[in-house]
Amino acid sequence: MTDLTLTVARKICDAALAKCREMKLKPMSIVVLDARGCVKTSIAEDGTSLMRNEIAYGKAYGSLSLGMGSRAIFKRANEQPYFVDAISTMTRGAMIPVPGGVLIQDKGGTLLGAVGISGDTSDNDEAAAVAAIEAAGLTASTG
Repeated sequence: MTDLTLTVARKICDAALAKCREMKLKPMSIVVLDARGCVKTSIAEDGTSLMRNEIAYGKAYGSLSLGMGSRAIFKRANEQPYFVDAISTMTRGAMIPVPGGVLIQDKGGTLLGAVGISGDTSDNDEAAAVAAIEAAGLTASTG
């Protein structure tokens, strides 16, 4: 597999929702981007706050932009704040450097896209993204 199909993106999104409900998380927004950064799926549960979808997008977009999960970007922001600030400026503020953005890879390590989830704690957002990617038979990368 070299492309993230709509069918697979929807499986990831559905699995993420199922994991969020299993974990009894707050209402969530989930965005799945392909490797080009194009939105494949984007959903918001009833009751999400106004900016959750944009935050979910920013987590996925940041992951794709730097080729690392948003947890790694968060760590880098603490270690190299000027660098992450510069990248944030370059992306016109679209990058959200907190956990919840996870890269999607096939079993061979080829980058297929990214998932961003927002609505609960960043750790819970990330856990749901990882579980969803793995449920689709793919590999999640948070680093």
